[in-house]
Order: sequence, then C-alpha cells, then structure tokens
Amino acid sequence: MLLVRDNRPGGGGRTPLGWAAMNGHGGVVKILLGRDDVDPNRPELSGETPLGWAAYMGYSGVVEILLGRDDINPNQPDDHGRTPLSQAALGGHEGVVKILLGRDDVDPNRAKLGGETPLLWAAYEGHSGVVEILLGRDDVDPNKPDDEGATPLWWAAREGHEGVVKTLLRRGDINPNKLNSFGIAPLRAATIHGHGRVVALLQPSASTTPRTA
Repeated sequence: MLLVRDNRPGGGGRTPLGWAAMNGHGGVVKILLGRDDVDPNRPELSGETPLGWAAYMGYSGVVEILLGRDDINPNQPDDHGRTPLSQAALGGHEGVVKILLGRDDVDPNRAKLGGETPLLWAAYEGHSGVVEILLGRDDVDPNKPDDEGATPLWWAAREGHEGVVKTLLRRGDINPNKLNSFGIAPLRAATIHGHGRVVALLQPSASTTPRTA
C-alpha cells in the first residue's frame, strides 16, 4: 500500500494544508484536516501558518474551518510577529476580523516585532471598516504606538487616509497631537506628504489641548 504523507512540506516549507488555505480551497482543507498526521499549526519557513494565509487572503470559510479545530492556535505569529488577526486587518478583510474577534482567545492588541497592532495595520492601509470594528471593542487601545512612537492616527495621517482619520478623531480618547519618536505630530506628517484634506481635519484638533498623554 502506498502511504501518502499529507503534511510533507514543499517549496518554502509550505505544507499541502498551507497551499490549500492560501488558495481558499475549503474542501481540500477539510479533507486534509481529517487526517491524524496533519498539523494545522505547522508553519512554513517564513513562519506563516495555514490560518495566517487564510486570514491574509480573506477566505472566511477556510478560517472558520481551521478555527473549528480544538488544537488550532489563533494567535500564532509568523516570523515578523504578525498574527492571523493582524494579517486580516492588513488585508482589510472585515468578515475575517469579525470571526477572529468572536473568539475569547484572540488578542486584539498583540503587536508584531515593530510594535504594530492590528488597529495600526488597518489604519496604515486605510481600511476604515476594520478600524471601526476594532474600535468597537473596549479592550483595544486606539493610542497604542509602534516602536517608533507612531500611533494609528499618525500613520493614517501620514498615508492620507481621510476616512480613517475621521473615524479615529470621533473618539474622545484620541490624542491628535501625539508625537512619534522623532518629534513629528500627525498634522506635520500629513503636511509633509501633501494630504490637504487630512491637514484640514487635524488643524482644529491640533489647536486644542491633548486629551490624553
């Protein structure tokens, strides 16, 4: 009898389950997970897991299948420290973000190696919907900076994401004047990069006393 090893990695260390998850093949994922020799958490050489790939690509069905396993680690990071939630936030996949946040064991504030939280990633990429979902949680810190002192608002301003800036400024606990480690405020970052509409949004806020430290 020919024995097929379905968890054997290929190029880059990606397993068949990793390939199936990355490409959104839910049926194949189910078949592979039915085997005792398939490890659902086995990462490839970059540290990416099948769940991380499914989250990044936005395959909510595959994410749900993988999360159905009792032995899945929903917070397992890749080599850069990005968790599945960070990957979903980075990709702007609101459905996947909601699925992951529906679990009690998913940490919404877990940061990657550079200090970037899921909220910061969503703000940086301009994903207003994901930002709103994350801000809807009481345990998400909207002012948490990365390792260079830049907050979600700072990055949204720098990248010119007007919608995200508006969403963040609606919060009463946002500090619109918080400097990054190089002494640059969100208003100045937006000005340097020529984001006029963001500058207009930030000017009234920047003229007031900061509401938080």
